[in-house]
Amino acid sequence: MDSKHDLRFVVIGAGMAGILSGIKLLAAGQRNFCIYEKASKVGGTWRENTYPGLTCDVAAHAYTYSFEPNPDWSRYLAPGGEIQRYFERTVKKYDVDQYLKCNEEIVRCQYVGGRWQLETNSGTRDEADVVIAATGVLHKPSYPDIPGMEQFSRAIFHSARWDHSIPLDGQRVGIIGSGSTGVQIVSALSTRAQSLTHFQRSAQWIMPVENPVFTEEQKAAFRQDAALLKYMQNEPVYTEAVDRFNHAIANPDSAEMHEIEAIALKNLEDSVADPQLREKLRPTYRAACKRLVYSTDYYAAIQRSNVSLVTEGIAGIERSGVRTGDGVLHELDVLVLATGFDAHTFMRPMNIVGRGGISLDEVWEE
Repeated sequence: MDSKHDLRFVVIGAGMAGILSGIKLLAAGQRNFCIYEKASKVGGTWRENTYPGLTCDVAAHAYTYSFEPNPDWSRYLAPGGEIQRYFERTVKKYDVDQYLKCNEEIVRCQYVGGRWQLETNSGTRDEADVVIAATGVLHKPSYPDIPGMEQFSRAIFHSARWDHSIPLDGQRVGIIGSGSTGVQIVSALSTRAQSLTHFQRSAQWIMPVENPVFTEEQKAAFRQDAALLKYMQNEPVYTEAVDRFNHAIANPDSAEMHEIEAIALKNLEDSVADPQLREKLRPTYRAACKRLVYSTDYYAAIQRSNVSLVTEGIAGIERSGVRTGDGVLHELDVLVLATGFDAHTFMRPMNIVGRGGISLDEVWEE
């Protein structure tokens, strides 16, 4: 090779990281690259998730590329659709779309003679000197292993495969899963469903958060004042919260951990009136063992007269609903599986083979 410009790059995935890779390659003068995307458009997890109530739990202005601020976010915490449109605009603005191949999933990536040989699910072949795996971890739904799921005679789908053709208003809706997704869906549907049943395996540490609307005057100020917009991208309230959580993870006996738990428990005590319901919602493990859940209105939603929290284990799914371990059949019209993603298989079904013909699967098995 005569120079670095002779290198061929392949980027796998066109989510937030893959798009950024394309932008930075172009900025470095690289033109010999391709971004392979398994889906029909960019966006990653924001393309995959379209469920009611979808909202980022990171401050909107912080959830942008540092070089591409967005003065027009509608709220402090942006709805998912706005984030998806942000990425779609950014791809076009920086001409990354010219290097994009959609509906092409890399299924094999093998290192041979100093280069990577790649193959897609359609049979397309490519070679690269450098492969950037921007596959992400939040795109392969994790389905629960519950007996009888195939017997349910009504609508059932994963939250990341939302079926928008299914009516929700006036229906009996069940939600399995109590992470951020489940909490957001319950909040969104509690005023629409005839009845809503939230099946909870583990109570969550739920942090209070406000989500104010940005006024047109504020948006105009963001557009006119670059320093203000930069400040919003690095807002101390948000960055300090991130630092606090990082310290808590590193030391469960830290002041930061105790502060997080105190804030979340006060939120629970102040928000939930019924002592029995409050105890069902009280976590029995330390905060920061999981990603914290942020919600403006879940505790209000779960206390509505048409909403019920079920903490008994699920025994199975039957034709007309979900039967719990106490023998109760919860009859439903719609069942949503808000059961997260299979983060451990983030690169599957891609088979990665390195030096000596050894696959990454073989190495990880050891």
